[in-house]
Amino acid sequence: MTSSPRSALPATPRRSLSVALVSEHASPLAALGGVDAGGQNVHVACLAGALADRGHRVTVYTRRDARDLPERTLMRPGVTVYHVPAGPAEHLPKDELLPHIRKFSYYLMNRWRHDQPPDLIHSHFWMSGLASLTAARELRLPMLHTYHALGTVKKRYQGATDTSPPSRIGFEREVGLGCDRVVATCRDEVAELERMGIPADKADVVPCGVDTDRFRPDGPVADRGTRHRYRLLQVGRLVPRKGAAVSIAALARLPEAELVIAGGPEAGSLDWDPEVCRLRDIARGAGVADRVRFLGAVPCGEVPTVMRSADVVLCPADYEPFGIVPLEAMACGRPVVASAVGGQLDTVVDRETGRLVPPGDPGALAEAVAELLADAGLREAYGAAGRRRVTSRYGWAHVATATERAYRQALAGRLTAAGAP
Repeated sequence: MTSSPRSALPATPRRSLSVALVSEHASPLAALGGVDAGGQNVHVACLAGALADRGHRVTVYTRRDARDLPERTLMRPGVTVYHVPAGPAEHLPKDELLPHIRKFSYYLMNRWRHDQPPDLIHSHFWMSGLASLTAARELRLPMLHTYHALGTVKKRYQGATDTSPPSRIGFEREVGLGCDRVVATCRDEVAELERMGIPADKADVVPCGVDTDRFRPDGPVADRGTRHRYRLLQVGRLVPRKGAAVSIAALARLPEAELVIAGGPEAGSLDWDPEVCRLRDIARGAGVADRVRFLGAVPCGEVPTVMRSADVVLCPADYEPFGIVPLEAMACGRPVVASAVGGQLDTVVDRETGRLVPPGDPGALAEAVAELLADAGLREAYGAAGRRRVTSRYGWAHVATATERAYRQALAGRLTAAGAP
């Protein structure tokens, strides 16, 4: 019989903790929208800040990927970022980082041996987990791990095009079995972990969060002109699995709408981006090239402004380990049409905050969007319900409280084990 994962619940703040967040490729200081800069960067940055707001001392360890980066940066009061020298000081695709993880791990061990070690380690993504697990074992430190994405799922959907190292899945299993607790972002992930042999009762389900003060229904709205009656918006990294091709195919059945795609390189570099070129070819073939617009990378501060300009936000990924964009759209009071995969099964409530549709199905996507475009009252009701859902469950204060509860469970487990005969 399948056991149920524990859901982390709010806890009363107790003594402050020294927390090491390890995020080898996703710096909380990075500009967003690139191939390897997205939801994990936001998650680590916001979690670090929210934990600091609760009185904890947070240090983030990320790989130095530029020569001009200092060894240490104060991100905000209570949060320090260390740039770890592991591999060349330049951007490398995350799937090429594994050969440098041993050096990353040695850095962590040496720093924690000679400085005051953290009370606990919370690693993010499998290579951070691998680096942290070695250090945690050597120094006997409690460790929690968040995967953000699983190799088994990526392999299932990408097949031969998966660029992950062949050893990824085995290492992910090793990290899950070796850490004290897994901080999973959704129920679907826990089920996947159990299929990998990692017990479900070792996992605390703590979702990703959203800044509900920045993402809100009221505020500046990006100008959308008058060319098209409706605006559909897709936001995120420009990689095939995010499903922009599905959105373009669906647009052919929605003659009064335009599709705005935000993400990818800077606007001036769009013409040379392979994925943009591929998607433009698809749009031309579908006869909708004049109704598809690429914004390129959008500064973080402008994302809510762009979201508020949309009638419907599309999230049609083939698979989505969690998906922050639906939460951001819901926080802005916009209805979401999302594929029924991964974390979106938890965040988007079908026919309450938006619609869930099968992945890879332009017809189903278009039908759901058409229903919303035909009824302004329905769009408003879904948007208001989405805002209520986000503020009651997904604000970063809620997420930090739940994460702290997972930390306390891991520390209590260590104490219990230490006292066992």
